[in-house]
Amino acid sequence: MKTNFTLTIGIVLLFLTNTTAFSQTFIQGYQDVVNQVSQANTTANLTSFENYGIKVRGSAAQTNTLNWIKNKYLSYGYSAAQIVEDPFTYTGSTAVCKNIIVTKTGTLYPNTFVIICAHYDTITGKGTNDNGSGTNVLLETARLLQSIPTEYSIKFIHFSGEEDGLKGSQHYVTNVVNPNNLDIKLVFNIDQVGGVAGQVNNTITCERDESNTPTTNNAQSNTITNELITCVGLYSTLNTNLSYAYASDYMPFEDNNEIITGFYETNESTVPHTANDLLINMDPVYAYNVTKAAVGAMLHFAVANTSALSNEAFNSENQITIYPNPAKNNLFINKGTLDADNYSVKIVSLNGKTVLEKEFTNSNLTEQLPISELSAGIYMCVISTDSKQIFKKVIIE
Repeated sequence: MKTNFTLTIGIVLLFLTNTTAFSQTFIQGYQDVVNQVSQANTTANLTSFENYGIKVRGSAAQTNTLNWIKNKYLSYGYSAAQIVEDPFTYTGSTAVCKNIIVTKTGTLYPNTFVIICAHYDTITGKGTNDNGSGTNVLLETARLLQSIPTEYSIKFIHFSGEEDGLKGSQHYVTNVVNPNNLDIKLVFNIDQVGGVAGQVNNTITCERDESNTPTTNNAQSNTITNELITCVGLYSTLNTNLSYAYASDYMPFEDNNEIITGFYETNESTVPHTANDLLINMDPVYAYNVTKAAVGAMLHFAVANTSALSNEAFNSENQITIYPNPAKNNLFINKGTLDADNYSVKIVSLNGKTVLEKEFTNSNLTEQLPISELSAGIYMCVISTDSKQIFKKVIIE
């Protein structure tokens, strides 16, 4: 496809923006986002999760829950290209289970990932607390961060096979993380954070790595978990309890020498893995408060750009990310929420001359554009579909 346009140096200058790194102090912009966590959404998500039934491997209930989760992300504005199903089987079962991975690309460090994860499979009962509560945290966090630019990429991962022995997370580490050498900043696991009905649920347990094998990631996990504790204090009304990580989906990552942290309820329910793991036996207000704490932590961990929280530029550009920038040999174009299978890319010099042009048909979420033949300098990258143009400044070294 071809489109006529005019470029000037003045237009280029509109894209010369600065990014500021934030220390761990209270940020009003983060609080403004946290305040948008919805009690109504929390209760509705827990109710829907419960209504899908017992989500054991191979069941219609698990498949229906998977489709519900995917549709929630689509309703939040994530594109189908951002949502990936990761199927697997394991010894002792012929049932195909599926992890769900939703990727939001960062603006400065697109190849470094903050993972927030929770399992959605259940055993014996409907699992509204274990782990509908964690599922809700991911959904609400993803809803609120969808239109907010973050420096680091985020992967929202809903694991299956957790109740059968961390099968989904182990599969992901073995078959996705290691073969692709994923650069993981940290893994934030959410498991059973619904509280206990009738009790005073005002404390969240923050989990750090204290494992003996390996020990090389323990110090960094301690640092990250203390940052998590600070975020809870800054952006929620909850108190914190420091404890150790165990028996949930962050463990395959920990064994892989990744940096982990997590949330777990402090008043521990006695009904998980039973037919009584239901909303009536939980504290939905506590689940709501934990979600607020998690949103604040994710804004911190992924380094949200507070200067962009109140403007519409990031959303209006479909969250398209071009990296690395500056670049030498290749540019990578992540189309974000751009709803177009086909688009063209032009690299234009400051004097308006098109120096490189390429069309992508049936495009993937991320495409590669070789630029090694171009001279060093400042250029405009113009991404065109049938209905719109998006302009991004790029620097070639």
